[in-house]
Amino acid sequence: MLEQVILVDEADQQIGIMEKIEAHEKAVLHRAFSVFIFNEAGEMLLQQRASNKYHSPNLWTNTCCSHPKPGELTLHAANRRLQEEMGFDTPLVKAFDFVYKAPFDNGLTEYEFDHVFVGNFDGSIQPNPLEVKDYAFRTFENIDHLIATDPAEFTSWFLIAFPKVKAWWFHQNK
Repeated sequence: MLEQVILVDEADQQIGIMEKIEAHEKAVLHRAFSVFIFNEAGEMLLQQRASNKYHSPNLWTNTCCSHPKPGELTLHAANRRLQEEMGFDTPLVKAFDFVYKAPFDNGLTEYEFDHVFVGNFDGSIQPNPLEVKDYAFRTFENIDHLIATDPAEFTSWFLIAFPKVKAWWFHQNK
């Protein structure tokens, strides 16, 4: 069965279900999540997307992201994908959400109501090679420098979400 996404309005109220690729072809707003994991030193865990991904291959991004399945709670989906992509579990908390729209060169568009979850982890990481090419913990300063130097190395949604997560992090940790 083809993967489906939950269509939502600007208030994140479910209005339907659609096949994932069709939602990206038609640029229809749908529910998504992004997970940002930090280590004890306050460094953010980034992943480099696998080269076989249908969009944004080989680009650096947040720890993991995806879409909840119809009927699946968004937090449960975030925990599921963290295990599937990065090979570990850790408690996640909701930080905030935002809506973004980002077209890709292949004709697809991400138009997402994105729920942002954060967590802490210092254990062993076992990334799924079908999802993740590489990973690294980076400081906010290092990420800022990398984005300023070569923003094309990052996913479009990470460039939008990173300043929001950074502001949230410093507000929580002041």
